[in-house]
Amino acid sequence: MSVWAWLAIAVGAALLVVLAANLVRIARHPRVARVTIADPVGATTMDGSGRARSVQAADLALPEQALAEIWTPMHLERLARTYWRFLTRATLGLIRVVYTPRERMIVLLARPFVLLRFQAPEYQMDDRRGLVRWRIERGVLVARRGRGGDGYLEIEIERRRGAEPGTASLHVTVEVANFYPMIATTFSRPVYRMTQSFIHVLVTHAFLRSLARLDLARSRTGRFAGVEGLPQATRSR
Repeated sequence: MSVWAWLAIAVGAALLVVLAANLVRIARHPRVARVTIADPVGATTMDGSGRARSVQAADLALPEQALAEIWTPMHLERLARTYWRFLTRATLGLIRVVYTPRERMIVLLARPFVLLRFQAPEYQMDDRRGLVRWRIERGVLVARRGRGGDGYLEIEIERRRGAEPGTASLHVTVEVANFYPMIATTFSRPVYRMTQSFIHVLVTHAFLRSLARLDLARSRTGRFAGVEGLPQATRSR
């Protein structure tokens, strides 16, 4: 069994302790919108080949005007940055994001401890839907057969009509698909479910709830500042 495999298990155990304390602190911040977790049926699955899929979702109820003001490519990019910022804050800086022109790396404190390496994000948006997708290249948490960009992490947003006049609903989905976890391959599927998968769901739900504050981080790259349109979003299933 490789040193990297044991490292992945150790990281998972440490993160469970850190997250349990820190997510409670984050949840105490004032909220602007109302968030309801709305995971689909069969939110977390793994097929016979060891390919995992995990989908977490939430509905944000907020004023229609507030949603209209942030429905821009720039704010979609800021939402993507908010996800990475939340991950770092939730783990008290143990997990960090390293940016390069062509990649995004999730590292344990610093390189070379790269847990996940992604291609640069892809963006799509129209007047109803938007998405940002990071294709998974490799990393300590990725089994060999899952390397090369077939797997991905994706955040998708969809505008919906609100329950009352003057309100709107923002449906936010965070999905990991076509992912082959190294822990399931090296150890077992139950170990993966109790560590990496459990942590991912816990953190993602906390991230979705944190969106109630509408505190979107400023982008590190500013790629879409002043941009009004993007390629239209298409469903990836």
